[in-house]
Amino acid sequence: MAKIYLAARYSRREELLTYRADLEAMGHTVTSRWLNGSHQISDEGLSAEGTREERERFALEDWNDLYDASHCIVFTKEPRGSNSRGGMWVEMGAALAWRKQVIVCGPLENVFCCLPDVERFDDWAALLDVYGWAHVEPLPLSLEVIV
Repeated sequence: MAKIYLAARYSRREELLTYRADLEAMGHTVTSRWLNGSHQISDEGLSAEGTREERERFALEDWNDLYDASHCIVFTKEPRGSNSRGGMWVEMGAALAWRKQVIVCGPLENVFCCLPDVERFDDWAALLDVYGWAHVEPLPLSLEVIV
Protein backbone atom coordinates (compact mmCIF):
# COMPACT_ATOMS: atom_id res chain seq x y z
CA MET A 1 0.00 0.00 0.00
CA ALA A 2 1.02 3.63 -0.45
CA LYS A 3 2.72 5.96 2.01
CA ILE A 4 0.99 9.31 1.59
CA TYR A 5 1.88 12.78 2.89
CA LEU A 6 -1.01 15.24 3.29
CA ALA A 7 -0.07 18.93 2.93
CA ALA A 8 -2.41 21.83 3.77
CA ARG A 9 -2.77 24.94 5.88
CA TYR A 10 -2.60 24.02 9.56
CA SER A 11 -6.04 25.56 10.00
CA ARG A 12 -7.44 22.61 7.97
CA ARG A 13 -5.96 19.96 10.28
CA GLU A 14 -9.33 18.76 11.66
CA GLU A 15 -10.68 18.33 8.10
CA LEU A 16 -7.59 16.36 7.04
CA LEU A 17 -7.98 13.99 9.98
CA THR A 18 -11.06 12.60 8.20
CA TYR A 19 -9.06 12.13 4.98
CA ARG A 20 -6.31 10.38 6.94
CA ALA A 21 -8.93 8.05 8.42
CA ASP A 22 -10.27 7.30 4.92
CA LEU A 23 -6.80 6.43 3.62
CA GLU A 24 -5.88 4.34 6.66
CA ALA A 25 -9.18 2.43 6.35
CA MET A 26 -8.04 1.53 2.80
CA GLY A 27 -4.76 0.17 4.17
CA HIS A 28 -2.50 3.13 3.36
CA THR A 29 -0.08 4.86 5.70
CA VAL A 30 -0.32 8.63 6.18
CA THR A 31 3.11 9.94 7.15
CA SER A 32 2.02 13.47 8.18
CA ARG A 33 2.80 13.72 11.91
CA TRP A 34 1.67 17.35 11.89
CA LEU A 35 -1.90 16.01 11.80
CA ASN A 36 -1.45 14.70 15.35
CA GLY A 37 -1.76 18.29 16.61
CA SER A 38 1.68 18.81 18.07
CA HIS A 39 2.77 21.45 15.52
CA GLN A 40 0.44 24.28 16.54
CA ILE A 41 1.77 27.80 16.15
CA SER A 42 -0.98 30.36 15.65
CA ASP A 43 -1.35 32.49 12.54
CA GLU A 44 -0.31 35.55 14.54
CA GLY A 45 3.22 34.73 13.52
CA LEU A 46 6.14 32.45 14.01
CA SER A 47 8.35 35.04 15.68
CA ALA A 48 6.07 35.47 18.69
CA GLU A 49 5.41 31.81 19.41
CA GLY A 50 7.36 28.64 19.70
CA THR A 51 11.04 28.39 20.40
CA ARG A 52 13.52 28.07 17.59
CA GLU A 53 14.09 24.47 18.67
CA GLU A 54 10.35 23.70 18.46
CA ARG A 55 10.07 25.20 15.00
CA GLU A 56 13.16 23.30 13.87
CA ARG A 57 11.66 20.05 15.17
CA PHE A 58 8.39 20.76 13.31
CA ALA A 59 10.27 21.43 10.08
CA LEU A 60 12.46 18.33 10.38
CA GLU A 61 9.50 16.09 11.18
CA ASP A 62 7.55 17.43 8.20
CA TRP A 63 10.58 17.13 5.91
CA ASN A 64 11.26 13.53 6.95
CA ASP A 65 7.58 12.56 6.78
CA LEU A 66 7.36 13.92 3.23
CA TYR A 67 10.60 12.22 2.20
CA ASP A 68 9.28 8.88 3.49
CA ALA A 69 6.07 9.15 1.41
CA SER A 70 5.53 7.97 -2.15
CA HIS A 71 2.66 10.41 -2.77
CA CYS A 72 1.96 13.98 -1.68
CA ILE A 73 -1.60 15.30 -1.72
CA VAL A 74 -1.72 19.11 -1.47
CA PHE A 75 -5.06 20.51 -0.27
CA THR A 76 -5.52 23.98 -1.72
CA LYS A 77 -8.12 26.70 -1.11
CA GLU A 78 -8.87 30.03 -2.66
CA PRO A 79 -6.09 32.43 -1.61
CA ARG A 80 -6.93 34.35 1.56
CA GLY A 81 -6.04 37.90 2.39
CA SER A 82 -4.66 37.14 5.84
CA ASN A 83 -1.24 35.90 6.80
CA SER A 84 -0.21 32.52 5.47
CA ARG A 85 3.08 30.85 6.27
CA GLY A 86 3.15 28.76 3.09
CA GLY A 87 4.81 25.61 4.40
CA MET A 88 2.62 23.47 2.16
CA TRP A 89 4.22 25.09 -0.91
CA VAL A 90 7.69 24.18 0.35
CA GLU A 91 6.40 20.64 0.81
CA MET A 92 4.93 20.55 -2.69
CA GLY A 93 8.17 21.87 -4.18
CA ALA A 94 10.22 19.26 -2.33
CA ALA A 95 7.82 16.51 -3.42
CA LEU A 96 8.23 17.60 -7.04
CA ALA A 97 12.01 17.75 -6.71
CA TRP A 98 12.07 14.28 -5.14
CA ARG A 99 9.90 13.00 -8.01
CA LYS A 100 6.98 12.01 -5.80
CA GLN A 101 3.51 11.77 -7.25
CA VAL A 102 1.85 15.12 -6.46
CA ILE A 103 -1.91 15.51 -6.41
CA VAL A 104 -3.65 18.85 -5.84
CA CYS A 105 -7.05 18.65 -4.18
CA GLY A 106 -8.77 22.03 -4.62
CA PRO A 107 -8.33 25.16 -6.73
CA LEU A 108 -5.20 26.06 -8.67
CA GLU A 109 -3.50 28.43 -6.22
CA ASN A 110 -0.29 28.96 -8.18
CA VAL A 111 1.43 28.09 -11.44
CA PHE A 112 3.14 24.98 -10.04
CA CYS A 113 -0.29 23.37 -9.60
CA CYS A 114 -0.43 23.43 -13.43
CA LEU A 115 2.70 21.39 -14.10
CA PRO A 116 1.95 18.50 -16.46
CA ASP A 117 2.76 15.79 -13.90
CA VAL A 118 0.60 17.29 -11.16
CA GLU A 119 -2.86 15.79 -11.04
CA ARG A 120 -5.73 17.98 -9.81
CA PHE A 121 -9.17 17.28 -8.40
CA ASP A 122 -11.85 19.72 -7.27
CA ASP A 123 -12.33 18.01 -3.90
CA TRP A 124 -11.69 14.87 -1.86
CA ALA A 125 -14.77 13.08 -3.21
CA ALA A 126 -13.62 13.64 -6.81
CA LEU A 127 -10.15 12.33 -5.99
CA LEU A 128 -11.62 9.18 -4.42
CA ASP A 129 -14.01 8.71 -7.35
CA VAL A 130 -11.10 8.53 -9.77
CA TYR A 131 -8.64 6.66 -7.58
CA GLY A 132 -10.79 4.80 -5.11
CA TRP A 133 -7.20 4.90 -4.05
CA ALA A 134 -6.59 1.75 -6.08
CA HIS A 135 -3.58 3.25 -7.88
CA VAL A 136 -0.71 3.12 -5.42
CA GLU A 137 2.39 2.98 -7.61
CA PRO A 138 4.03 6.36 -8.32
CA LEU A 139 3.47 7.47 -11.90
CA PRO A 140 6.56 7.97 -14.09
CA LEU A 141 7.25 11.68 -14.17
CA SER A 142 8.08 13.56 -17.32
CA LEU A 143 9.41 16.73 -15.69
CA GLU A 144 12.77 17.70 -17.03
CA VAL A 145 15.31 18.48 -14.33
CA ILE A 146 17.18 21.70 -15.02
CA VAL A 147 20.53 21.98 -13.29
